[in-house]
Amino acid sequence: MNERIQQARDVALGVLKPSPRDLEHGLELHANALVCDAYGFAPRAAWDGDAMHAAVEAGASEAELKDMEEEMSMTRCVTDPGERAEFVEAWEAAGVTCIFQNAGEESQAPLRIVKRLACFTYVGDMLREFLVRATVPDDIVAAKQQNRRCFYMSSNGVPLAQEWVSVEEELRLIRVFFQLGVRMMHLTYNRRNMIGDGCAEPADAGLSDFGRAVVGEMNRVGVIADVAHAGWRTSLEATKASERPMVASHSGCAALNRHIRCKPDEVIRAVADTGGYVGVCSIPAFLGRSGDIAAMLDHVDYVARTFGVEHVAIGTDTAYASRATEAGRGKVPRRRRVRPRWEGFWPADAFGEEWRQERMTLSLAWTNWPLFTVGLVQRGYTDQDIQKILGGNMLRVARGVLV
Repeated sequence: MNERIQQARDVALGVLKPSPRDLEHGLELHANALVCDAYGFAPRAAWDGDAMHAAVEAGASEAELKDMEEEMSMTRCVTDPGERAEFVEAWEAAGVTCIFQNAGEESQAPLRIVKRLACFTYVGDMLREFLVRATVPDDIVAAKQQNRRCFYMSSNGVPLAQEWVSVEEELRLIRVFFQLGVRMMHLTYNRRNMIGDGCAEPADAGLSDFGRAVVGEMNRVGVIADVAHAGWRTSLEATKASERPMVASHSGCAALNRHIRCKPDEVIRAVADTGGYVGVCSIPAFLGRSGDIAAMLDHVDYVARTFGVEHVAIGTDTAYASRATEAGRGKVPRRRRVRPRWEGFWPADAFGEEWRQERMTLSLAWTNWPLFTVGLVQRGYTDQDIQKILGGNMLRVARGVLV
């Protein structure tokens, strides 16, 4: 392992303090299991700092620079041999077979969503000896058998024409993006939209009539409805509208930490009753308490023991970052301050400074996935139940929604 991966591994081991027997068994179980990140990001490459510098000097707009940053972080694993080697190393250290890949920007605008989807389509097409784009659950199983990795695509919004001619006309792009490979969509992000209220809206107004039509169309087409960023009432009402399993792909338990991105028991029960799951994330501020790997496992424990082990997964919402990241950023000239983007609607206390401690973030590093399994072994879960949490539950829901 490189020094970044090893440092994170050492910090997590210092938190868990597993016995030699639990460590050995957990690592072996992880290596043999089909492991699916229920919502996350592929390892991110460093920017080409010289190219970014040239673009800034040429007067590129903030929108152009944002697109360059995103595309470079997502695709330089294809074009740069050093970045490709570290991309592969991070995947192998994590022992993850499939990422339910964030492949659509936080928006309802189709052209914004499709750009991120195009990047990961390109990566899957160009790295086929290592990575495939899964379009059905059996592709994920096949990838494990072939010792390859795979993406299963998700979008951080429902693509809408936003012309408002008719309900049916607005819904047509759900099918189009399904045909492009998207298998899960956020109903809302943080803000209110025409579907419902996001988690940061204080009114918590719930799902709209149009939102019920959206859930129905997603059920019909075969797209998983995701309420990770939805408000609590929106989440609850979406479960009542859905006839297929649905998820909160990267969230936590409000009973352990009352944060807007966590779900109260009523919502978790409703998601479980659809046959779905809550994916526990690896964001310290959402986890509360110690904000480290032990806190994350506390949330997994809570869902499993309160609602059933069939209804919990791990959706990290994090990514490994290339060791060259800071060097690349250091070449980019300082730019003027810009206003927060529309979707970046967070209350002032959503990310407190106390959650930025290195110990927390390092213990939850994406490459520490094998130690997530070790932690589950320590907590007394059977091998069969651990396999459900690691990937079996995600695979079951994917099969239950795909029509």
